[in-house]
Amino acid sequence: MIKVEDLWKIFKLYRSPADRLKEIILRRSFHRTYKALRGVSFEVQDGEVLGIIGPNGAGKSTLLKILTGVLMPDQGFIHVSGRITGLLELGTGFNSEMTGLENIFLNGTLLGMSREEIENKLEDIINFSELGDFIYEPLKTYSSGMVMRLAFSVAIHAEPTCFVVDEALAVGDAYFQQKCMKRIKEFKEKGGSIIFVSHDMNAVKLLCDQAILLDQGYVLEQGAPEQVINLYNFLLARKKKGEELEISHYSAEKCDYGDYQARIVEVTLKNAQGEPLEALISGKPAVFEIVVEAQKPIPNLTLGILIRDRFGQDIFGTNTYHLNKNFSLSPGERKTIRYIFDEFNLGVGKYTLTVALHTDETHVHQCYHWVDRICKFEVLPSDNFYFIGLTRLTPRVEISP
Repeated sequence: MIKVEDLWKIFKLYRSPADRLKEIILRRSFHRTYKALRGVSFEVQDGEVLGIIGPNGAGKSTLLKILTGVLMPDQGFIHVSGRITGLLELGTGFNSEMTGLENIFLNGTLLGMSREEIENKLEDIINFSELGDFIYEPLKTYSSGMVMRLAFSVAIHAEPTCFVVDEALAVGDAYFQQKCMKRIKEFKEKGGSIIFVSHDMNAVKLLCDQAILLDQGYVLEQGAPEQVINLYNFLLARKKKGEELEISHYSAEKCDYGDYQARIVEVTLKNAQGEPLEALISGKPAVFEIVVEAQKPIPNLTLGILIRDRFGQDIFGTNTYHLNKNFSLSPGERKTIRYIFDEFNLGVGKYTLTVALHTDETHVHQCYHWVDRICKFEVLPSDNFYFIGLTRLTPRVEISP
């Protein structure tokens, strides 16, 4: 279990190294302060995964360094039941001049492992890393992916009760990332606590039980991963030129925000004959009919859609900007935009539709209206074509002697 209460971290920033000396001698302040963490509190139970998201500079890495003992907090309380290990920036706890084998002993010792414990697990660590004979080469000859392999292997074999994972996993190849994710899930199933920091929102949704949103050192939101990620999208939109956007409704069921100079009025799922649907058959035609209106003249509008599955994972998204179908609106004018699918080739399951009205390529530039889960629907199986998975592909099969 990990428990954090009212955690603060303040850094002193100097314009030059000389200012540090002048401050000591003259006993006057020559620095400015930067509050990296401001009263952060959360709790992670045994067998639970906490996702931490937020923009660059939000305080995520600082928080992980404090949890793993690299930094000391200025204020607050941290309780960790057992050993905590993890992956921070690549190279943390390693010496680039030493070989991979020597770094296993170095990094393992820093993680609290005894030499006897390291020797007993040495073969398993090397085998999991799959570095082969490179284990005897200096670390400076390794690629970033090879360093990540070694770091993860040492950390997970330290048998922690709490495991911290930063963006370091992002540099690995797809095969080793899947191998690491499998090991992390096994660690969770055995009752280990995990803190997972990532900019991959799908990974946070699928792996985490709860999430927190950090910005400028504050915890802005804590709760279900999808709910926190939706607020993060709002935060990104708000940061455009310092604009303050209004949130008309925000809950676990729906997130609706924007400056409302243009609005999404209605969204309907229909079949090819124009009849409203709540469920459709995989592979059959489908139409998302979206009505929008404006409060002022807007010459260049973009309407985007995003389909998510029942886990909140992004399945498909696009917008009129990328489809070269941008449009304009006059004050009080309404228009109907139809996304027409001749074959709706999604797998069987329940889905939601998110719709966004904005300018340019993404909602970050100028968000007029964003509505999460505005439409819920179900995809049913086809009578003449059985398959499993999220995507309905239609391969041809050839059999030769």
